[in-house]
Amino acid sequence: MANIDDELRATALSWRDDDPDEETRAELDALLENDDAEGLADRFSADLEFGTAGLRGLLGAGPRRMNRRVVLRTTAGLVAWVKAKVDNAEARGIAIGYDGRHKSQRFAEDAAEVICGAGFKAYTFDQTVPTPVAAFAALDRNCAAAIMVTASHNPPAYNGYKVYWENGAQIIPPHDGGIADEIAKINNVTDLPRLGREEAIAKGLREILGEDLERRYLDGARALLLSPELPRDLTIVYTAMHGVGDRFARVALREAGFDRVFSVPEQAEPDGNFPTVAFPNPEEKGAMDLALALAKKENADLVLANDPDADRLAVAIRKEDGEYQMLTGNETGCLLAHYVLTKGGGEGRMVLSSIVSSPWLRDIAEAHGAYFQHTLTGFKWIANEALRLEAEEGLIFAMGYEEAIGYTIGTHVRDKDGVSAAAVFADFAVWCKSQGRTVLDELEVAWRRYGMFLSSQVAVVLPGDEGAARIQEIMKGLASNPPKEIGGRGVLAFSNLETRKRILANGDTEATVYPASNVLLFELEDGHRIMARPSGTEPKVKFYFDVRVEIGEGEDADAAAARGQEILEELTASFRSITGA
Repeated sequence: MANIDDELRATALSWRDDDPDEETRAELDALLENDDAEGLADRFSADLEFGTAGLRGLLGAGPRRMNRRVVLRTTAGLVAWVKAKVDNAEARGIAIGYDGRHKSQRFAEDAAEVICGAGFKAYTFDQTVPTPVAAFAALDRNCAAAIMVTASHNPPAYNGYKVYWENGAQIIPPHDGGIADEIAKINNVTDLPRLGREEAIAKGLREILGEDLERRYLDGARALLLSPELPRDLTIVYTAMHGVGDRFARVALREAGFDRVFSVPEQAEPDGNFPTVAFPNPEEKGAMDLALALAKKENADLVLANDPDADRLAVAIRKEDGEYQMLTGNETGCLLAHYVLTKGGGEGRMVLSSIVSSPWLRDIAEAHGAYFQHTLTGFKWIANEALRLEAEEGLIFAMGYEEAIGYTIGTHVRDKDGVSAAAVFADFAVWCKSQGRTVLDELEVAWRRYGMFLSSQVAVVLPGDEGAARIQEIMKGLASNPPKEIGGRGVLAFSNLETRKRILANGDTEATVYPASNVLLFELEDGHRIMARPSGTEPKVKFYFDVRVEIGEGEDADAAAARGQEILEELTASFRSITGA
């Protein structure tokens, strides 16, 4: 007896008949032939939704996967929304970049064919580029929008589709919802007008972006350097993590004056299989092993790593004993802010970070007289809020960061940029050296000046529909019955960003300042903080812990950090016990 009900079978057959990809059609045929109701239901139970940055999902057939039919429909929806909302959209066009993942180039080509078929101009690349270069292209060419085909640091089985608006920043409401509504109106992609590459070029509807644009991007990255006059006497190891950063980061570092840069050869070229790492994220255990081994061999001062689409940056510093210490995303972001504000001053300037990033940035900004603000999680909120503050308050954007190793300096790119951040961090390292200090010495200087903040994160992976239900259960439980005490420390205030309410310990309530979002915030005694939120791109619930420590007069910084670490562990154990996660 057939396991697949008639409605699901009809839906799958209809999708297959409109699918232009032989590979995903064959995938559906096999599922139908094998009477795999569970496999079909998983692919057709929902559509991929715009999350933190457009679409992201497993490669495969059906509306819940990343595939050519999804890309074609999404692009058609994007074109319709852009045409309705952006002046002169067709002539201004849409830029399209792609990374080295499986099917990225094909997806980018499909997007270009739909764009040109709709009478829009498409700006495309003939080879892989970092995400920040695609974002830069939107500004450089005054585009109505831009697309980057990437799944960032996700495993090999994933791909994604990131969308930028005419301001060069990732889309936020109402544009994400508007695009989704337009996508829903499109039934058959075989009916969409499409224009192939050569015909589009001949008609003036397609322009290939190449060395000229890359040169403008690299020139802009070099202009961000704050100490270009200092000796560049550092040895640097760099890894692209099998992504697209090597071609750009090595040039950016060389043009910043660093000529002793060793790139990890096994990871230098784009490879969607990511063969030398279990998970292509520099933050994951083992991902930096090859880079650190090369650093020891070359006695490198500094190790810099981009993720596969080069919008993130990881940093490791050589210690006195020859071993290497990885900086956290919060440490790197706050050290960059310390550098940028120390060199350029804070008056009239702003620094922004995501709400789950360390409160330390607030204290750094205050010390320099700069404006500080948290935003919702996701760099799209940082970039769009910076644009608003520039327009309405006349503030100058100095830098922004999110703790998941994403940073941008200045207005060169309206998204996180791991390439320019690598060059600026190397510039910071030589500035530290000119002061007679290492980067780790400067971290202690910053702790003593602004206060010590230590942070940690717990990501609980709960895959599948059952996992999604469990994540929802955890968040609802915390929201409906928030703890009054965590790890022996009283909760001074509890904020539910979804309901936009902040409840004080005495029961008083007030509105939160953030747009509605599924985030819970617990403010504890002594300046400590805990946050919980589900991931926007992965099957995880994430808990963020921030501890503030006062370094006593004459106290060793390591001793203060050890005290802070004990508090972190106490809070983590207590909160996990409360949530059962």
